[in-house]
Amino acid sequence: MAATARPRRSVLYMPGSNARALEKGRSLPADGLILDLEDAVAPDAKAEARVTIKASIAAGGYGGRELVVRTNGLNTPWGYDDLVMAAASGADAVLLPKVESPDMVRQAEAVLRANGSPEEQAIWCMMETPLGMLNAKEIAGASPKLGGLVMGTSDLAKDLHAAHTRDRLPMLTSLGLCLLAARAYGLAILDGVHLDLNDDVGFAESCAQGRELGFDGKTLIHPKTIAACNAAFAPGEDEIAQAHRIIKAHAEAVAQGKGVVLVDGRLIENLHVENARRLVAMAEAIRALEAAG
Repeated sequence: MAATARPRRSVLYMPGSNARALEKGRSLPADGLILDLEDAVAPDAKAEARVTIKASIAAGGYGGRELVVRTNGLNTPWGYDDLVMAAASGADAVLLPKVESPDMVRQAEAVLRANGSPEEQAIWCMMETPLGMLNAKEIAGASPKLGGLVMGTSDLAKDLHAAHTRDRLPMLTSLGLCLLAARAYGLAILDGVHLDLNDDVGFAESCAQGRELGFDGKTLIHPKTIAACNAAFAPGEDEIAQAHRIIKAHAEAVAQGKGVVLVDGRLIENLHVENARRLVAMAEAIRALEAAG
């Protein structure tokens, strides 16, 4: 399942046990919501959280936002029931935690399919352990239902015994491995969360770095960071204008039988044209999402 051309600039984690938070999610300007059954929900509240999430999705009102249910792992007492609920919930995707092998993806897929998961419901994988990093290529190619990868940098830093630095140097190898795997298999990929909500400068730097590395967007833990994240990962007006110039110049060159295209003094190749079309398509998708409310 190749990554769809839909905005994923900002994807906010929301506790599945908190009905008021899920209600608020209908009006937040995030591109997507992760309705969480794992870390954000206490063990004795997980069964009730399943009911709350299913009811919230069924009630609708989320506009064009992408809805993702994060389950507990199949090696926990709650994982199987989570997958059964998620399969028929109407969620766009199911996010599996701590994925370390392609077999973990296939086992979850079997449960989802057996319980009515529609073909268009994607599987997403949390990449948050050293073994997951080493197996990123195999995980990315594990299933035709796979839609994307989500970096779990908090758990990864803990397992690596690494520091949370502003430049995220301890994370770069892991981020790069997962980006390579995602792009090799045509998947979307989201950057990990920024934990310090009082560090606006650090958050901005993390967003800028994530976009420079090639991430589609970033996962968030608080609504106050949505606007800055959207701005960081959205194509700018200058970028969009240049993309239109590239597309137009290429079309004119093809019509005239020319093999060389120059835009703003720069030699344009097919790769630049493809990137320009992708950028324009994303800008249009963002406008459509925002219009949907």
